[in-house]
Formats: sequence, C-alpha cells, structure tokens
Amino acid sequence: MSTFAEDSVVELVSRLIRFDTSNTGELETTKGERECAEWVAAQLEEVGYETVYVESGAPGRGNVFARLPGADSSRGALLIHGHLDVVPAEPADWSVHPFSGAIEDGYVWGRGAIDMKDMVGMALALARQFKVEGTVPPRELVFAFLADEEAGGTYGSHWLVDNRPDLFEGITEAVGEVGGFSLTVPRPDGGERRLYLVETAEKSLAWMRLTAKARAGHGSFLHEDNAVTLLAEAVARLGRHTFPLVVSDSVAEFLAAVGEETGLNFDPGSPDLDGTLAKLGTISRIIGATLRDTANPTMLKAGYKANVIPQTAQAVIDCRVVPGRQAEFEAEVDRLIGPDIEREWITKLDSYETTFDGHLVDAMNDAILAHDPEARTVPYMLSGGTDAKAFARLGIRCFGFAPLRLPPDLDFVSLFHGVDERVPVDALKFGTRVLEHFLLHS
Repeated sequence: MSTFAEDSVVELVSRLIRFDTSNTGELETTKGERECAEWVAAQLEEVGYETVYVESGAPGRGNVFARLPGADSSRGALLIHGHLDVVPAEPADWSVHPFSGAIEDGYVWGRGAIDMKDMVGMALALARQFKVEGTVPPRELVFAFLADEEAGGTYGSHWLVDNRPDLFEGITEAVGEVGGFSLTVPRPDGGERRLYLVETAEKSLAWMRLTAKARAGHGSFLHEDNAVTLLAEAVARLGRHTFPLVVSDSVAEFLAAVGEETGLNFDPGSPDLDGTLAKLGTISRIIGATLRDTANPTMLKAGYKANVIPQTAQAVIDCRVVPGRQAEFEAEVDRLIGPDIEREWITKLDSYETTFDGHLVDAMNDAILAHDPEARTVPYMLSGGTDAKAFARLGIRCFGFAPLRLPPDLDFVSLFHGVDERVPVDALKFGTRVLEHFLLHS
C-alpha cells in the first residue's frame, strides 16, 4: 500500500485544528466553518476533484462534498463523513493552545483532535491519495465534510438531508464517528486483548423544556402556588430518577464479547453490573449510560427580581433514550413531573440501531485484522449522537468507524470535549492504513 496518505495525515490534522471552528450553538458567535470548508475543497480540487460547496441554512455554515466513482456502478455508494466544527475551548485551561495543532510528545494537540478532525484528516488524505494514484475503489465513495454537528446538525447534516437530498443520491451505507477505536481489556491468563469498538447504535438526542406557571406576587406574602417551587420539585424528581435497565442487541453483543475476553460476569441481571463495568476503565461511562435512558437537568431560568414571585419558571433537560424506548420514556417523564408542568421538545433526534453483520462489517473486521491480527471487532452503542441520525432518515445504514489504535493507558473518553484533547501520531497513521484497506475492500 502507498504511504502517500500516511505521510501527510499528521500535518493535515494539525492544519485542520489550526482553523478555529468553534460552534457555540449561536449563529452570531459560531465561526470558522466556511474558511475550513473552503480549504478542504481546495485540497480536493488541487488533485482533480470536482467539489460541491454548500452553505446550509445560514451564511458561513460551509459543507463540502466530493465523489470518487467506483468500479461497480450497480452498487450503492459509501458515504465517508466528518464534521468540521468543534466545541469551544478556553486557552487558559490548556497545556498548549487549543488551536495550535501542536505536534509534540507523539501527539497532535488541539480542539478537534479526536472529535473529529482526526477522521477528517484521514479521509482527506486518502481522498487525495486515491485521486493522485488513479485508484478506482470497488464502489463509489462520497466524501462529505460538514458543519454544525456539535449543535445537533440543524445547520449541517439535517438541513442538507431536508434541502439537498440530491447530494446523497445513490448512497446506501455510511461511516463516520465514534467507533473503530481500540479498547485494551485484561484476559484471565494475565495477558491483554485489543477490542475495536464499531458503533452500530446510538441513543436519541433530545433536549426538553419544562415550564411551570403560577400566580405572580410579592416575595413577602405567603404563596402556596409558586412556579419556582413547582419546577424545582419536578426537576429534582426527574434528575434523581433511575430509569429501568434495558439491554439492546448492540449492548448485549458488546457485553457478551467483553465477558468472553475478560472472564468477567457482565450478565445484565447481575446486582453489581455497574461495578463490573467499572473494571473496564473510563469506557464504562459510555457503556453504563447505554443500559438505560437518562434525563439530566442542565439549565434553570426563573425570575427577574429578588422580591418578586415569577409567574413562570423553566428548566432544560438533556434526554438520551435507548432505541425502542421513546414512548415508555415519555410516559415515565410525565409521571415524574406531574400534571402541573408543561413539557416541549427543543431538539428531538431519534435513536438509531443497525445489526453487526453484512459485507461492510466484514470489510471493517478484515481491515482491522490486516493491521492488528490478534485484535477483535465488537459492536457497541454510543451514549451521545452523531450526524448519522440525519443520514438514517434517508434509509442509509450507518456505522461509527474512525479507526485508531490507542495506548492502553490513554483516557480516550475524557478527551471528548475535554481539556488537552489530543490524538497519538501513531494512532493516526495506523487509522489511515486501516481506513485505506477498508475503503479498497468495501
């Protein structure tokens, strides 16, 4: 295999990080997506691609598409997608400037290093390599570099699906974040095994507003009906509630595979399942969150003066629901908050799940084993959400597969949206080799 992409991927990721594409969730303060997207388009056009640049719903929300024809035009196309925006970062908190793209101590540092300018860099490097070398993949490849994922894709993937479905014509399958990374687990014989987690499911992403209304009045009077009190009680009930254990197919397959490798008991009926999961390290935070629905209060708003009882109080709840549980979840929420609280969805993106089988899964497995022969691929569910939620609405079968071979002691989970986000240089080069093998056999 050529080293063209492998030799260039580190610098590409570093350059992508140097674009400050911070997404604040507000149109007025989000920046950098257009400049980054135009640079990506220029990199593709430099080697001969015809690109499509689209601003999705608002000025500056740049998206870039490029297609590489495949050998078999009767097969559906494969979408390789990545988002260009990142969550904001406070430079004073970091060891290096978050938008420096510094290459130090065997890592590329900066906001977006793993979420997800690493995958963007790998895809861009391979797209350029394939064009330069005249590679014809088995099927058509569609490369998409997108805006606004970090705020739910309203001005990115979802806008594109609603307003430019032509850009997805012929696409049947897709790969993106968050999957393909390694998890090293202990074996009963004292050894270790690397598992590569392929995302086959993700919980819903739903932000709910709760509103309590009551009579306004003077703060010195007696008030049996107080909007702040009503809301606070409802929020406390909801925030302290533990939803029932629900094991989806993806989670069950993950637990079974990890149990086989470690000898640990991951039986969902075990009274100490959470304790056993904790033995897997920080990944247990994601896996534990996929065993049940969650509803976490995140924002409160009420009142305008210390001596005035407000008429209205509001809260925002971050809800993540296991596939197939939406109706039961909403009924449970209504029971908890009671009849005096109104609720409405601010954002509601459905959960998604597919099966861990078929030609594309075989190609992922073969690509990993070609470069890490003693490894094993396993499915898992992401507790968060990705742009796959939008593409699934078009009937596209979606996976998370951004391959990285990680050091066993790296707290990978904490780097997502965390301080000192970074990606190992060796992991980027490994991932590029794996992704190349995958795309040439998909």
